Amino acid sequence: MPASAQQHENTHEHLRLLADSLDSGALSLVKQQINDLHSAEIASLLESLPQENRLIVWKLIDPELTGDILVEVNDEVRSGLIEQTDDQSLISAAASLETDDLADIFNDLPDVVLHQVVRSMSNQDRRRLQSVMAYDENSAGGLMNLDMISIRPNVNLDVVLRYLRQRGELPDNTDKLFVVDKDDQFIGILNISDLLTQDSKKSVSDVMLTEEKALNPLLSSNDVALFFEDYNLVSAAVVDDDNQLIGRITVDDVVDVIRDEADRSILNMAGLDEDDDMFAPIVRSAKRRAFWLGINLFTAFLAAWVIDLFSATIEQIVALAVLMPIVASMGGIAGSQTLMLVIRGMALNQIGKTNARWLLWKELAVGALNGLLWASVVALITGFWFQSTSLGLLIAAAMATNLIAAALAGATIPMILKRINIDPALAGGVVLTTVTDIIGFASFLGLATIFLI
Repeated sequence: MPASAQQHENTHEHLRLLADSLDSGALSLVKQQINDLHSAEIASLLESLPQENRLIVWKLIDPELTGDILVEVNDEVRSGLIEQTDDQSLISAAASLETDDLADIFNDLPDVVLHQVVRSMSNQDRRRLQSVMAYDENSAGGLMNLDMISIRPNVNLDVVLRYLRQRGELPDNTDKLFVVDKDDQFIGILNISDLLTQDSKKSVSDVMLTEEKALNPLLSSNDVALFFEDYNLVSAAVVDDDNQLIGRITVDDVVDVIRDEADRSILNMAGLDEDDDMFAPIVRSAKRRAFWLGINLFTAFLAAWVIDLFSATIEQIVALAVLMPIVASMGGIAGSQTLMLVIRGMALNQIGKTNARWLLWKELAVGALNGLLWASVVALITGFWFQSTSLGLLIAAAMATNLIAAALAGATIPMILKRINIDPALAGGVVLTTVTDIIGFASFLGLATIFLI
């Protein structure tokens, strides 16, 4: 069984056992079950529980785990848990976190807790926290952590090995050491594998690699993920504009970015937020969804208005009402295919000014070919169904028109939305559906009015 499938099965089993124990009132068993799990598993279980049960379980969790769990849960669940936790417990939880993890939840903590936590930090840790907090959470600077090991190029490998033994422990996901000069200017990297296999009398400068690129802290988290994917990295250096080493990013943080981006894209298409609590109160959830339902209702009325313009035509030829959904549906599906392709290409930075026009013509050609193919099929079916060659030719022309328009809309809508700083994944589907519905109905009913009435 694949590891991911095994993990999902374990999560379902943990949730079932936890629910059974809660239903039976066996809180001591719940405490044992929950505290034997990894903090990420506990976070997933908390997100999967209705709010009443979630708060019961939260109070049974070992205080040593609460800080890591608060980092793992989504924003809304975290806010709810923080509201139910006393200040002293929050101070202890925050104090147990690494600087980069503390930065992730810093703005969610009450002011009195923040004041106490910052006051108890050393000057060095305070500066480290300020360094991470200076960057947007969705940037390389926001993702970076500061638990890195840097070395000088003029020392022998034997000296580096002795230094690491004195440390006694390496930061997680350490596959390389970062080589810097006396001013902390990033020079290159020394792979741990080379450190262990090369002659210990060699100097770092003899073995280090200087061609590895470093990341700018302002780089978006999505671009960071692409960088790690392109170069198959476990960790990467982050340097400022002066090429000074200020941190590193590790693959575990990049995996979180990839998953969050996937969740965000899927949920945004339905007008939802990936940080929403699945078990939030009914009224709160209803309010959030009401906005996009309203937008969809408005676009539906636009399509209905177009249909109403041709109500006299529909009254004379009832078959038009039967066939209208076919034209709109085919346009919607064809447009969605192009829309998803373009949104994915934009997310992967594969679409820009140099190739956008070529992609547009390609999608128009695809839309035209599919339009001719399926228009012919629909024309034959319609002609036999209603014993009307003219009606078959009419729906064929409308469908071909709508499929070409759908390809044009699917290719251009994401680019236009991005240019005006609107997330294409959030609004693209709504705009596309409106366009294909209106053009489909207008072309079909308009042609019928011209040629059949």
